[in-house]
Amino acid sequence: MFFVFKAALSGIIIAVVSTVARRYPGFGALIASLPLISILGMLWLWQETRDPVRMEAHVGATFWYVIPSLPMFLLIPWVMRHGVPFYGALALGCGVTVLLYGLTVWFAGRMGVGL
Repeated sequence: MFFVFKAALSGIIIAVVSTVARRYPGFGALIASLPLISILGMLWLWQETRDPVRMEAHVGATFWYVIPSLPMFLLIPWVMRHGVPFYGALALGCGVTVLLYGLTVWFAGRMGVGL
């Protein structure tokens, strides 16, 4: 039952973001940029485990994974302004993000940061 609650609440947040963004793109972007999913993930993880070591590892890794995702939000509008259709721009943005995730994991490992 807890899983259904988590899924429903997460889905409602996504629906609110897309609904608000239709009328107010900037405000929708603000809501989307809030770390709501990260906070909910932390709440759910804590509720299920009460494990501070696991929480510390999760939050630390989340920080490192946010960084390589940021260029996507610059790349997608830039390539769309240059004529790339939305789904192509999205695919390119996601592909670059996956590549940057891989580089982040590799680089973090070389620096002694466990992800």
